[in-house]
Amino acid sequence: MATTYEYQPDYAASPGAVLEEHLAVRGLSHAEFARRCGRSAKLISEIVAGKAPVEPATALQFEKVLGMDARIWLGIEADYRLHQNRTAEAYDEEAIAWAKGFPISELVRRGVIEGPTRGGEFVPQLLAFFGVATVDAWHTRYSATRIAYRHSPAFKSDSFALATWLRLAEVDVVEQVSTDFCEPEFRNALGQVRTFTCKPIDEALRETLRLCNAAGVALALVKPLTKTRLSGAAWWLSPRRPIIALSARHKMDDHFWFSFFHEAAHILLHGKKIVFVDDTSGSDDDIEAEANSWAADFLLPQKSWGRFLGDGPFSRERVRLFAEQESVAPGIVVGRLQYEQRLPWQSSLNNLKVKLKWVD
Repeated sequence: MATTYEYQPDYAASPGAVLEEHLAVRGLSHAEFARRCGRSAKLISEIVAGKAPVEPATALQFEKVLGMDARIWLGIEADYRLHQNRTAEAYDEEAIAWAKGFPISELVRRGVIEGPTRGGEFVPQLLAFFGVATVDAWHTRYSATRIAYRHSPAFKSDSFALATWLRLAEVDVVEQVSTDFCEPEFRNALGQVRTFTCKPIDEALRETLRLCNAAGVALALVKPLTKTRLSGAAWWLSPRRPIIALSARHKMDDHFWFSFFHEAAHILLHGKKIVFVDDTSGSDDDIEAEANSWAADFLLPQKSWGRFLGDGPFSRERVRLFAEQESVAPGIVVGRLQYEQRLPWQSSLNNLKVKLKWVD
């Protein structure tokens, strides 16, 4: 009797990965493609992330917009889901150990992956979340990225948690519609954002997001993970689209806004091939020091700051008046005084700062 061998490939492209390639070729954003399909941008983002399936009605819409037969989309979907189920129990101990390095419980709570699951069942969900096909592909991509990280020598974030937080930021901005980066417009936007520091945080963030997007900059606000110790990060999603991500880790308005302008400095002053991960701890690193100096001077210009320092004691009234003259939040003035060790960290002026909190 002749022996037959069944071919079972160890890789199946996700419909989301195939869709991303087609959209990139056509220069379509997720939001624009969703509009053409008559579907929500959220659904398209979930399909790209592997969280939602391509159903027959969706496949027909994809066929009309992209010219790729609906049966092909359904075939890709079926192959991908079958491969996921087949490999869920087949991942080796090394892959399962890789998956366990991530903050699984936090990702489940945030709805990024489904739980509870067992062992290797986390692996395909994490691969879909990161947009890679295999664990080796993840190591290739994120090991290369990790080499390009710049941060303080005292930086304490866990590498798996850091990669997860950065990916959460990328996912957060996929629905943001922005033009190509325009440096003059971004610099102009920063001048306006500086005055927003006086506004309630919700209003300030809405306006900041609008201006950043109009200048071609994506802006993400992502709650920190347990093992991340970062205030923010800046990098380029593409040669024409930078991203600023903020964690609001210190939960005070002065830290938050300084982090924003620090990351803006990286976008304006430094390279496009590096992921700048910052804890705004006052690193001696030249690039970080330059970003700190730029942010400090942009928020409180050196000339007016020098006059303020020389005019007398730092009373509540003087701080409020100076902040009003400079059109910035008074907490920013207090934070600068504390950073320069002109006020103690436990100063009575701390109540001029605004406390921030995450709302789940």
